Amino acid sequence: MDRKEFFSVIGMSAAALTIMGCLGCSKGSDSANGPSTPAPTSVDFTLDLSASSNSALATNGGYLVSQGILIARTAAGAYIAVQESCTHQSYPLVYQSGSSQFYCNNHGATFTEKGVVTGGPTNRSLVVYNTSLSGVSLRIYS
Repeated sequence: MDRKEFFSVIGMSAAALTIMGCLGCSKGSDSANGPSTPAPTSVDFTLDLSASSNSALATNGGYLVSQGILIARTAAGAYIAVQESCTHQSYPLVYQSGSSQFYCNNHGATFTEKGVVTGGPTNRSLVVYNTSLSGVSLRIYS
């Protein structure tokens, strides 16, 4: 094998690896991108909003994660709850109150406060849970 043939083979191998890597991140196929953790089911628990462990929910825009569920207090003061993990590859989500959305720091997926996909490498919406406030008790249930 001469030098020209060697570089040709190396170049084709690198191109093939690059193409395979890109296909692995295609937007249309979440299952090709890795496992997705299922959202919690049969959910029914209550948070004491006066407890220091839940103090993030004392102010509008705050959020916390409990039992696999992200609970947030919107800019308007409403409580909302969705599955904690992104539907793409199960990375933890954050709540961005300034833009009223859930965001995945890993691949940039975005979801509305109602859990609907607005961008990113997934096409599956988040599971949304019901919330009910009674005094300082916030119930999260499915």
